[in-house]
Amino acid sequence: MLLTANRMIQGPVLFLILLAGVGFIVLATAKFKLHPFFGLLIAAFGVGIAAGLPLQDVVKAINDGFGGLMSYIGIVIVAGTVIGKILERSGAALRMAEVVLRVVGEKRPQLAMSLIGAIVSIPVFCDSAYVILSSLKKSLAQRAKVPLASMSIALATGLYATHTLVPPTPGPIAAAGNIGASGYLGTIILIGLVVAIPVMAVGYVWAVKVASTIKIEGEEIIGLSYEEVVREFGELPSTLKSFIPIFLPILLIGVGSVVSYLKYTGGMANFLLFLGTPVVALLIGVFAAFPLLPRWNEETLTGWLGDGLKDAAIILLLTGAGGAFGSVIKATAVADVIKGFAAGGNLNGAYILLISFAVAAALKTAQGSSTAALVITSALVAPMLAEAGIVGAVPLALVVMSIGAGAMAVSHVNDSYFWVVTQFSGMKVTDAYKAHTMATLVQGITAIAVTLLLWFVLV
Repeated sequence: MLLTANRMIQGPVLFLILLAGVGFIVLATAKFKLHPFFGLLIAAFGVGIAAGLPLQDVVKAINDGFGGLMSYIGIVIVAGTVIGKILERSGAALRMAEVVLRVVGEKRPQLAMSLIGAIVSIPVFCDSAYVILSSLKKSLAQRAKVPLASMSIALATGLYATHTLVPPTPGPIAAAGNIGASGYLGTIILIGLVVAIPVMAVGYVWAVKVASTIKIEGEEIIGLSYEEVVREFGELPSTLKSFIPIFLPILLIGVGSVVSYLKYTGGMANFLLFLGTPVVALLIGVFAAFPLLPRWNEETLTGWLGDGLKDAAIILLLTGAGGAFGSVIKATAVADVIKGFAAGGNLNGAYILLISFAVAAALKTAQGSSTAALVITSALVAPMLAEAGIVGAVPLALVVMSIGAGAMAVSHVNDSYFWVVTQFSGMKVTDAYKAHTMATLVQGITAIAVTLLLWFVLV
């Protein structure tokens, strides 16, 4: 006999069902290599049915969760991914690296690589960005006469610092959508940059102090010089053209956030709010990237943009499935359980941040994908936030930071980024554990420590 809505599972048994659902996702993706999209969908159906939701309500919750999240975050993810693809293919990423190197100076090559990574990874996936900048990293290491492992980890940790913390990277955007914070992207970008600075700094220190002790076999072999690397790519776009697609959307979202916060009214205020809407701002960023195209033809307007859409498709499906999973959780009696727990004073903001960090870190370590950890964790903690009194721009932004911090720790053999760093640097796996994996652990701990500090200062 089917359970009805009046006989939904409640209390500790419900939490055991949720735990089993998350355990299934981890086991299916890590052990059996099932794509997270299907793992999330199966878990959503399983949790809904096991929790006693009527079957039609399970289907409705999944459809509403998937479609609802796509309705306000889908285009933003697509636009951000397309911008990243254009920056990657046009050489704009290399131009940005060149500019940062000139500003920082060649006497601090590891710092230059960290900053280059942190900037480039805001719109470009860290895996792709590492591949793009790998030859540049090696030539600079030879030119500055510093260990190649040190330069490799400086670049890897710089890329990683913004990958899970700063929109328009898809992971933080998806997390914001799941917890109902997509209207606060300006605040999330600002706080993400604040948290990313010390995270990048500890990665830089780790690269200088620890990774520099590692010897990579064959690093003494002379490769292409810095100038040859740049010249081999061809004519690079101008500095202005290269930076505008990143910073223009961030500026527009920031201005819109300020106008909203100050409650300005009138025609100009409405126009600025329109431009600062994330979907509008990111689409403007896409158009601002068009001058980077070497020619406007089928190869670029269809090929490059089409490749960006293909990259976005996986993130969209994963994000939508995460929204479906979260919607099913919200449809169960979990909110009532949390409300009773919160009424006893047992649930507050700092605890929620620590819970979010721990869950994301466990998921990241178990199944390898930072984006999946961000999506799943945000879906799990979303029902807790309102009951714990976590509402508004800054508190929700800090929740995104805590999830992003957990999604950093740790990168090891089940993470594709681990293998990108290992293979393109030439490090042995045992050395990569010491240099890269431990660096990501230190970065994750630093990120949650800074997030907690900001919570006590700002909230």
